[in-house]
Amino acid sequence: MINITDKTLQDLQFPTILETISEICNTDIGKQKALEIVPFKEKAMLMDALMQTSEYVASFQNNNAIPNHGFDAITNEIKFLAIEDSFLEVGSFRKIAAISETTNVLLQYFKKFDDYYPFLNTKASQVEYTREIIQKVDEVVDKYGEIKDNASPELLNIRRDMNLVRGKVNQSFGIALTQYNALNYLDDIKESFVQNRRVLAVLSMYRRKVKGSILGSSKTGSIAYIEPETTLKYSRELSNLEYEEKEEITRILKQLSNHIRPFLPLISQYQDFLSDIDVIAAKAKYARKINGILPAITDNRRVYFRDAFHPILFLTNAAKNAVTYPQTIELDQENRIIVISGPNAGGKTISLKTVGLLQLMLQSGMLIPVHERSETSLFDRIMTDIGDNQSIENHLSTYSYRLKNMNYFLKKCNSKTMFLIDEFGTGSDPELGGALAEIFLEEFYHREAFGIITTHYSNLKILANELPFAMNANMLFDEKTLEPLYKLVLGQAGSSFTFEVAQKNGIPFGLINRAKKKIEVGKVRFDKTIATLQKERSKLEKTSQTLKEEESKAREESKKMENINVKIKHKLESYQELYDSNQKTIYIGQKIEDIADKYFNNKNKKDLIGEFLKIVEIENSKKIKVTAKENKVKEEKKKEIIADVTVQVEEIRKEKKEKKLKPVVEKPKPVLKVGDRVRMVDGKAVGSIDNIEKNKATVNYGVFTSKVSLDALELVEAKK
Repeated sequence: MINITDKTLQDLQFPTILETISEICNTDIGKQKALEIVPFKEKAMLMDALMQTSEYVASFQNNNAIPNHGFDAITNEIKFLAIEDSFLEVGSFRKIAAISETTNVLLQYFKKFDDYYPFLNTKASQVEYTREIIQKVDEVVDKYGEIKDNASPELLNIRRDMNLVRGKVNQSFGIALTQYNALNYLDDIKESFVQNRRVLAVLSMYRRKVKGSILGSSKTGSIAYIEPETTLKYSRELSNLEYEEKEEITRILKQLSNHIRPFLPLISQYQDFLSDIDVIAAKAKYARKINGILPAITDNRRVYFRDAFHPILFLTNAAKNAVTYPQTIELDQENRIIVISGPNAGGKTISLKTVGLLQLMLQSGMLIPVHERSETSLFDRIMTDIGDNQSIENHLSTYSYRLKNMNYFLKKCNSKTMFLIDEFGTGSDPELGGALAEIFLEEFYHREAFGIITTHYSNLKILANELPFAMNANMLFDEKTLEPLYKLVLGQAGSSFTFEVAQKNGIPFGLINRAKKKIEVGKVRFDKTIATLQKERSKLEKTSQTLKEEESKAREESKKMENINVKIKHKLESYQELYDSNQKTIYIGQKIEDIADKYFNNKNKKDLIGEFLKIVEIENSKKIKVTAKENKVKEEKKKEIIADVTVQVEEIRKEKKEKKLKPVVEKPKPVLKVGDRVRMVDGKAVGSIDNIEKNKATVNYGVFTSKVSLDALELVEAKK
């Protein structure tokens, strides 16, 4: 059973995470639920929540986007419906129908895409699907939230009568308006509305000459608003009909309320389901902002957060375009406790909070910003002691408060606990406080709890070095500038650089030396040794980084050289071919020149032609040899291809024979009718047949209609 206190949630700034998620929610109920998130008590429920969030994150990358889950809250409607003989206003029914429709769409969607969203579908399958609520509301209320004329026969008759009477009112008013306007009794505006009734704007001096009922006057008193006598009786009749309409609408709403009341538990479940989906969606959107993933959750006792970011710091820095440095932290059975030391402002507390907050988020069903190869186990308790915990209410000093907190740790700490303590042992005499802190650390160690502490105490660094399953760690600092590098290094204690930082901040060297003399020589030497080791580690880190960069550059240069070598080789081959060709041309040219010289001297054409033919035959014989070899290769390839083709042809013939032997039984094609659901033979979209004319059907796809030949359609579902 997981039990994590409110103090731990506050220490690790968990409410800040919840506020961010709450702001992302679409609905007011979802926003409230997000603020009430706490770590799950049962592992099965936690795993379901994590998988649901993970599936929702996946929907952002694939083409199957999850439909809208927004809704108007119906909390008040649910309360009213629970009261017997109560009835809802017409707008409330439209909200109930909308929430029912939204839920139905999601239920069908998750069922259809169960392969993509199995955990979300499991959640959805616990909610009943019904269209009865929507149908009952649609019978009475139109899409604009008004009562339909045909909601009842009585209402239909009343509204017909009202339309007739309104016509008479307008007709009689029009006659009066024309009559008195011709007599110039009316003001320029001619008419107006008073008490929702149409009236003449009569000049005050003529008000006695106009027959009718005065319903008011203008602010200056220059105009009297009079309803003509001819329209009065129709207005009264209309008022009576309006009263009857109101009574009939009340009766209809009461009847509809009684029809919907049995569905009250289901409607309440719909709202609960949609608000849960709203929170899951908000968690998923937050995960996308912080690059959150679901690490492996193991039953082995291990915490391995690789390249972990503090989510609040990550978003804050991202808004400022500042860099956030990731940390890699590992705790397991062989390395249960890490003691982080080093100067202030180096990132010790952030590293400690990062581990605690990420573990807390994960155990509350949220994805966390770590490397995909990270993994962790679950803890029954996460206990923290972070920051200045001076208790004003209980009149306790910081140290008294911390001792009280340590007492709680000692009562609850076991092998399923993670403890996080910042500035362990501070608040009292360094010697005495350090000794007590050492005893507490030993006790936590023997109880096999996992934990991270930060400290400046040398005795705790020594203890971590001596305990087999504990280790030191430090935050790297630049040894020259003493600026923090915000990188956690496991395996070595860190110096507080007390005197170095003091010197950097301008404290006179003489005062620093006097301070050193006040302290035991052993302590100064110990801190100095740690500082030296830390500087060496920092140098090694830089050297390692430089070597990696140089190695990377060398690889790039090697690739470039290989490419150049290949290009040079190709060029040499081309030059060789060109050289051989030129040599051949020169050789033939020399031969021809020799023959030309002989002919010049003896003028013997027969010898000239003979020499030419000899050269030509020699060159042709070379070509014939090459061609013979090439032809032989070509013939062999041809034979291989023919053999392959022959085998394939034989196989095809064999298949055709087998098909001929098997009688093909064709299923009779169903006769398509109006109302049938169909699709194109080679298509995917499904529509319904609206009309059939001359072997062509008009298919309605919802957004558009299309005329298609009946032969090109196949039946999906016959009209019921």
